[in-house]
Amino acid sequence: MINLVAIVFWFCLALVAHTYLIYPLWMIWRYKSPSRSIPSYERNDSLPTVAILIAAYNEEKVIEQKIRSVLLTDYPFGHIEVLVGSDASSDNTDAILKKLANEFPNIRLQLFSQRSGKINIVNQLQSMTEADILFLTDANVMFNQSTIYELVKYFKDDEVGIVASNIVKQSNVEAGITYQEKKYLSLENKLKTAESNAYGIIIGAEGGCYAIRNSLFSRVPIKFNVDDFFITMQVIARGKKTLFNPNAICFEDVDSDPSGEYRRKVRISSGNFQNLLFFRTTLYAFWKPLGFMFLSHKVLRWLTPFFLMFTLFSSILLSCQNKVYLLAMILQVLLLLTVLLDRYFGVAQKHIRFISHFYMMNLALLVGFIRFTRGIKSSIWQPVKRNV
Repeated sequence: MINLVAIVFWFCLALVAHTYLIYPLWMIWRYKSPSRSIPSYERNDSLPTVAILIAAYNEEKVIEQKIRSVLLTDYPFGHIEVLVGSDASSDNTDAILKKLANEFPNIRLQLFSQRSGKINIVNQLQSMTEADILFLTDANVMFNQSTIYELVKYFKDDEVGIVASNIVKQSNVEAGITYQEKKYLSLENKLKTAESNAYGIIIGAEGGCYAIRNSLFSRVPIKFNVDDFFITMQVIARGKKTLFNPNAICFEDVDSDPSGEYRRKVRISSGNFQNLLFFRTTLYAFWKPLGFMFLSHKVLRWLTPFFLMFTLFSSILLSCQNKVYLLAMILQVLLLLTVLLDRYFGVAQKHIRFISHFYMMNLALLVGFIRFTRGIKSSIWQPVKRNV
């Protein structure tokens, strides 16, 4: 019995170490450059038409800046159309959109009278355009001058189905979890770069901004909470590449409020388990690149809260038998106490707060899993606070 508990302890610990340390550090070190060059459009080529799809709900603080950042780029103005769906916004979002539509003829609005959710809006907006390339992007993600071109240029290769952008997180403050969230997401972008370089595949383009061939767009089930992962995996299933371009830079504000970010992560986490169930057969060939990346980068992270619980409980059971397990138990208890001290007294220094951030993400995964098992009734979302 003791040997079995010890196996559980070391097995769970190894899986956490693999998904958070071994796999990302190996990939980032090993695949710093693309394995081969990718055919690309030049700026003076005949470039594809693009449609920017934006689902917005109460985005009066950012929506005008967002649309102007799209239309004032260096991509040919006549090749851009902007389709915005306002999900029964109750602030000044609709008034701002109407003003912009009068100013720019290539803006098309769809104003919903009742909340319907991002996925329903994106599905409807996609049906309204025949543009070559779709951009799925959030209202608070701002483009720079070359964002559109950098995302479009790799579509010269017919094998490319999706190109994801390098979303740089920024904030006017360093309060709350801003610093930790920025560092974590910066590491994620480096890992996606490595995966793209290695295999021409990324497991889930970040929904804040990515481009996809219109012909490859898959309508997302209405009750799914994470549409970007679903769409990316469907493109991969059709044998197309999903790339990450670190030069396709855009900017997103970070929510400094831990509670707001926690709620967002719970919603995303419930959607992660929807996708795990839907794409579970990918794991059947876990030794192949796609299955290995799916397991290492996504599935093991989604299951980490369970590994942490098993590690703690097994170390408690073994603590009377061996000092190694006693020390492991004490360390885990101290880490949890650090989280509680930070949560209720705010005493953690910003580097120590990474511990709180790690446990907060895993608590959100656990709660998201519980919501998934109870059945997800709707994909309607509430945007986090905009730090603008």
